[in-house]
Amino acid sequence: MKSDAFFRLLQWDLGCHNAWMVPFTTSLFFVGVLIGSFVSDHFSDRFGRKPVFFFTLALQTFTPLIQATSVNCFMFCILNFLRGLGQISNYIASFILGSEMLSPTARMSALLDHTVGFGVGYALLPLFAYLIRGWKMLLVASAIPGLLFIPTWWVIPESPRWLLQKGRVEEAELIIRAAAKKNQVQAPKVIFRADECLELMQNTGEERQTYTYLDLIRTPNMKNITILSVLICLNFLLLLCFCMTATAMVFYGLSLNTSNLNGNVYLTCFISAVIDIVVYVATWMLVNRVQRPTFICSAMMFCGIMLLVIKLVPEAMHVMFQVLALVGKAGVSSAYCIIFMIFTELIPTVVRNMGLGVASAAGRIGTIICPFVIYMGVYSKILPYIVFGTISIMAAAVSMLLPDTRNSKLLDLISQAKHIRGCRYKKETATALSDLMAVNEQEGPLLAEDYE
Repeated sequence: MKSDAFFRLLQWDLGCHNAWMVPFTTSLFFVGVLIGSFVSDHFSDRFGRKPVFFFTLALQTFTPLIQATSVNCFMFCILNFLRGLGQISNYIASFILGSEMLSPTARMSALLDHTVGFGVGYALLPLFAYLIRGWKMLLVASAIPGLLFIPTWWVIPESPRWLLQKGRVEEAELIIRAAAKKNQVQAPKVIFRADECLELMQNTGEERQTYTYLDLIRTPNMKNITILSVLICLNFLLLLCFCMTATAMVFYGLSLNTSNLNGNVYLTCFISAVIDIVVYVATWMLVNRVQRPTFICSAMMFCGIMLLVIKLVPEAMHVMFQVLALVGKAGVSSAYCIIFMIFTELIPTVVRNMGLGVASAAGRIGTIICPFVIYMGVYSKILPYIVFGTISIMAAAVSMLLPDTRNSKLLDLISQAKHIRGCRYKKETATALSDLMAVNEQEGPLLAEDYE
């Protein structure tokens, strides 16, 4: 890997005065992710989860094939940008699509599958890189798994929650009945009551409301879930966005920095991936037993302490340096594992993808910066760890302001947004539809999640 990277440096003249382009290439990938988070997530809330999922999957799959033909650094960077455009948006769309069809308990199982799959792919990367030393062939190999998802278009359904919000009741009912049949559960003859269907059809007959990013802060509750209200009366920091920025920056920063640790780069990367998989399984076992803000705070605090302790390790103790870095990464991996789940449970269906897009975009700001933080290691090897450790501890403190969402049902309307800790709110009048949904939760099942 290193020899191939060195050849590319010479081939594209990326040494000396052009050395800054090496981290810039990685940052440009995350710039694509940043823009993709806004664009695709808005389309997902407007046109559906399924179409956006498969479109971004296609973009993520075919771009590396073209990227392998890059003749210069400029072409490589542009294609890297396009690749990033579809990467995280595809991840979020698939995550939302699954979450909206599952119960709170089943959502955690799906989250485990999602994150373990990510960890397995991460573990396979150094193996492929070891066997395929050429970077062009490695790009081609990385695109092959995406081709295997093409047949799933005829298997994966649209989100019933999204269909209900669009007034497409019959389609949602068909999906729910199919889910009940597959789970060998008898679905009731009437899934949606007449008054509920009438209101949905009235909304469909009229011009339905189109939600925008401004709806994320339309009510005091949503405003404070998206915006950090500092208790000294200064609303100056995005709460969820800061948590996402810090978590993503530290997670990807430590992941990308494994190549700079002493020892075999392939083995170190593989060990890092295996640790992630173990952490994901442990997180799944613990997360429903601990309040989620407490869990994230503990994980990020542990990560921060481990990274700051590295400063006390003598440079000659390479093994201890590696152990602390990898153990610290285990903490942030645990937090990163469930942070998307918390956002999913906090943000209503009508703006869920847009809300996650904003949070994801904030995370991309952190990942755009992290390659340059890693580059600071040229001047001091421990400097990146001091930066990442400090940010982790800051995120641990901020995360305690999040409300606990354990075993909670997904929100559908903006008026149902949860309160942030330490803030007071004016009482808001719920809409007729939210009242109906509240009755449904008491009187009977509404969605496929109740048939599991």
